[in-house]
Amino acid sequence: MVNKNIPFCPLMSAGSDIDKVCTLDRCAWFVPSVKKCSMYMLAYNALLDTTAKQAKK
Repeated sequence: MVNKNIPFCPLMSAGSDIDKVCTLDRCAWFVPSVKKCSMYMLAYNALLDTTAKQAKK
């Protein structure tokens, strides 16, 4: 059973069969104000931009 409350690191987990646990505020990529990885924020913002562009058509 996978615990969904434990965040994993998308950078350290890339190319690995095992998800690496996020180090949270000890990581330079972690954004404390939103408690999220900046990689997640980049992907999320890109999705919002893409969705907005598709809605304009």
